[in-house]
Amino acid sequence: MTGWNEEPIVFHCEREELVGILHRGANPGACLGVLIVVGGPQYRVGSHRQFVLMARDLAAAGYPVLRFDYRGMGDGDGEPRTFESVDDDLRAAIAAFERAVPGLRDVVLWGLCDAASAIMMCATPPLVRGKVIVNPWVRTEVSEARAYVRHYYLRRVFQWDFWRKLLSGKLDARAAIGQFAEALRRAAAPSARAHRPESSYLDRMLAGARRYRGATLVMLSGRDLTAREFEALRDSDAGWAQALGAPEVRWVNLAEADHTFSERHLLDAGTHAVMRWIKELDGVRA
Repeated sequence: MTGWNEEPIVFHCEREELVGILHRGANPGACLGVLIVVGGPQYRVGSHRQFVLMARDLAAAGYPVLRFDYRGMGDGDGEPRTFESVDDDLRAAIAAFERAVPGLRDVVLWGLCDAASAIMMCATPPLVRGKVIVNPWVRTEVSEARAYVRHYYLRRVFQWDFWRKLLSGKLDARAAIGQFAEALRRAAAPSARAHRPESSYLDRMLAGARRYRGATLVMLSGRDLTAREFEALRDSDAGWAQALGAPEVRWVNLAEADHTFSERHLLDAGTHAVMRWIKELDGVRA
């Protein structure tokens, strides 16, 4: 046995057919499993096969894993949908996971970017024991501008490469100044809470974070503006700070990782951090 024995499974969500890949795991019997929730537009393999590699490592450690396609994505039937409307898909996948692995007693949801946002918003079934939230998507026009001003433009001013291009004429100074001024203008706009249509999914995420009382692992990449926007939201909003400061929420920062953990050693580091957290969670239950 390889330790990550893989097989396709087919299940249904509101009469639409969905496809997943089940990694059964090296250890039979009662177990905790991991459901990989895919961000979009993406399918169950993930950027540079990250979901495949992570699923195999977790399964080799004894934890069954299911990665699947939403309706309208990859091999999933139906119309494409955004991360704001996949609750039914998640519930169908959890139910299929439970049917496929008879010893399954707990599930951890894992999601990157808007999949992490979907996990935070979803109505959590009782089987869900924990959530892994990786670089959650909380972007608004204002938050993006503020992140660029703070984490891109200010850093560029202190880089020799910027001044070399500017002095050599390879950089259009007028265009660069105009872009910076536009970013400052957008960053100075009122908070996203003042724009209800734009911030409605943020309100749902916050409500979900307050409602959920299980274990949560928040993993952030050091080289990712999406992660910086999430930190800024936490630091600037008392409601978010309170929800994310709960005792059951743990934070892990991988300073050298980018948004999708595109370097293999950093993907391995992220997987091992998740594995350590899951083993601790599983040990508490045992």
